[in-house]
Amino acid sequence: MINKLIAEATECDFKIALEIRKPKSWLKSVSAFANGIGGMLFFGVDNDGKMVGLVNIQADAESISRLIKERIRPLPQFVLTPVREKGKDALILSVAAGRTTPYYYKADGIMEAYIRIGNESVTAPDYVVNELILKGTNRSYDSLITDERKGDYSFTLLEATYLERTGQRLGASDYISFGLTDKNGFLTNTGKLLADQHIVFNSRVFCTRWNGLEKGSIFDDALDDKEYEGNLIYLLQSGCDFVRNNSKVRFAKEAHYRVDKPDFADRAVTEALVNALIHRDYIVAGSEIHVDMYDDRLEIQSPGGMFEGKSIQECDINAIASVRRNPVIADLFHRLKYMERRGSGLKKILGETAKLPGYSEKLKPEFFSTSSDFRVVLKNVNYNLSGATIQDTTQDTIQDISTKKRMEEIISYCSEARTREEIQSHVGILNRSYFRKAYLRPLLENKRIKMTIPDKPNSKNQKYISTQN
Repeated sequence: MINKLIAEATECDFKIALEIRKPKSWLKSVSAFANGIGGMLFFGVDNDGKMVGLVNIQADAESISRLIKERIRPLPQFVLTPVREKGKDALILSVAAGRTTPYYYKADGIMEAYIRIGNESVTAPDYVVNELILKGTNRSYDSLITDERKGDYSFTLLEATYLERTGQRLGASDYISFGLTDKNGFLTNTGKLLADQHIVFNSRVFCTRWNGLEKGSIFDDALDDKEYEGNLIYLLQSGCDFVRNNSKVRFAKEAHYRVDKPDFADRAVTEALVNALIHRDYIVAGSEIHVDMYDDRLEIQSPGGMFEGKSIQECDINAIASVRRNPVIADLFHRLKYMERRGSGLKKILGETAKLPGYSEKLKPEFFSTSSDFRVVLKNVNYNLSGATIQDTTQDTIQDISTKKRMEEIISYCSEARTREEIQSHVGILNRSYFRKAYLRPLLENKRIKMTIPDKPNSKNQKYISTQN
């Protein structure tokens, strides 16, 4: 078994010898394994995974058992196994993932909890300790009862969405059975996150369309940026709309039909945002979900790594289990038919992206996680297209369909002189700077519309009129 080990990793740690005078050097790994997904400590093995052996294996085994009992609180489940390879003795300490987290290392009146990050055991941040406490008491953040009363807030968007997507009305008893309130009318954290009002500060999504392939200054290098806050359904809808408004849907003309070529699969974007909203760690103070769009990709990053502690890079996406950090939120989104509860979200992202015209293996979505965040990367399948499929067609085939329709709508609407505010409201675009850059300026430059001459320079009553009357 030891011969098969290559290096220290998330689930294993090598120790040349047993440190008795400084037991913290290995007991912190016991704490980290118990607080995470479990793991093994190999005593008598060097950092290269080679057997060096222990001198007195029986005495070392007794010391390991004694020190764990004395220094780790509560006592974790562990198995100590002696092994012999090539005439050398070693000990394998297997620590199970604990149920009564957090597991602390106790010495000199100080208690510290540890977690595993890569091949290191590090002190757990306060927000991780809080999450471990909830996990150890079989509770979750979203199920905790707050001191806010349901009667003080409205739930119009939740009730309207539930009626639209299920065909049923959300009754008073449903708020209790769905875990939004308790029997006394006090909201859970889930209830607060679904209220129309913004009463959970961390319930935010920051969206940015960057100019190029990297981040820059939000003032100089962002083509569009939005900050959304409040109700989770509103955040989902707004995030999807932002990606849709900043994406292109190209098409190619065939003999008898047209092939649409969107930059990203709508369903994949929705799945990624749903995944971010229901699995994010709401305990992290001052955190939010980030949606960053670049010329070649879309990145959706949410606070909180994999709930069980393992990184997504170490998992088989096709066999990954569904473990939910916020089970009440996940259950509600399932009832709203935004998601399934079978661990199929990441597979659906892969599957929906693979259906896009022009897809290849190099455009496969990527998933990354650390102990503090989770990131989904969707590749723009239309980025850097240089073949005849797109470039040799007419100008109509490379224009953004939704943008073109809006421009035609603006031209038609300006059959009479209109103000900028009137035009922007008519086509339903909220961001003023984006409207100017994407619509007003191109139409003026192409002389499809023109300014009327106001009575006063820089007048707020400046109007625009179509040149195609």
